[in-house]
Amino acid sequence: MSTDTTSRRAPDARRDAAESGTAFPRRNHAPTGPQPGLRAGYRLRAKDDGGSSPGAERCRRKFLRIFPRGFRDRTYVAWEREYKWKAHQAWQASLNQRAYRALMRERKFAEIANEAIRIESRTNLIFSFEKMALRDAVKPAAGARAFAEGLYEFLHGPGDLPERFEAWCAVVAGLPRRQTRVLTWPIVTVFGFIAQPATHMFVKPMVTRVAAARYGFDFRYASRPSFSTYASALRFASTVRADVRDLKPRDMIDLQSFIWVQGSSEY
Repeated sequence: MSTDTTSRRAPDARRDAAESGTAFPRRNHAPTGPQPGLRAGYRLRAKDDGGSSPGAERCRRKFLRIFPRGFRDRTYVAWEREYKWKAHQAWQASLNQRAYRALMRERKFAEIANEAIRIESRTNLIFSFEKMALRDAVKPAAGARAFAEGLYEFLHGPGDLPERFEAWCAVVAGLPRRQTRVLTWPIVTVFGFIAQPATHMFVKPMVTRVAAARYGFDFRYASRPSFSTYASALRFASTVRADVRDLKPRDMIDLQSFIWVQGSSEY
């Protein structure tokens, strides 16, 4: 993906169109152990039937038709991986755990919230109306504090992932709201995905549901964010990881990108 502003706007439009179901011209594709933070005994199991489903094989062929060298394909890196990884690097530079904790001690909640939103704003992961809703939600001091404290507990707090995810959803649900709701799947999953891509998945509901259907995976979806659906998304990613292990996916960025390619009308 090009770093110029004009080039960045085009994928935003394509992705907004893809998620809303609006038609949009396709790209002309040139050839080119236990999960951290889970309770003891809690596992995200891929299917154990000994082989990939026909749907999984079709999805693999589609991905390799577009990106012949898989996750190391230069076009794949440019279109799907690079900007997500750069967002993670930016997060590590300014909101790593030590820096985040120091800002919390100094009660710089607005600085935390604004920096998190600034980093995300350089991606096309969430819709423009969600970006605006989030900015509005953290403008009041109470909203910024709730966001900063809640996100820290989700990323770095004690306890198991199910409890931390449910608590984070409750925080987002309680943020100040003007018009657009803040409690959406993209908003509750984007910051974990950027901050900890080894662990967390980004969920775009429509694309994920379409991809799961094509893949032959039983994605247990509910529109209101909760850990039961998030766990299903993590299991989907775990299944994909097992099926494409020979392509050596590095992290959830690669797995989310593979799923995006299957479910988006952009491809």
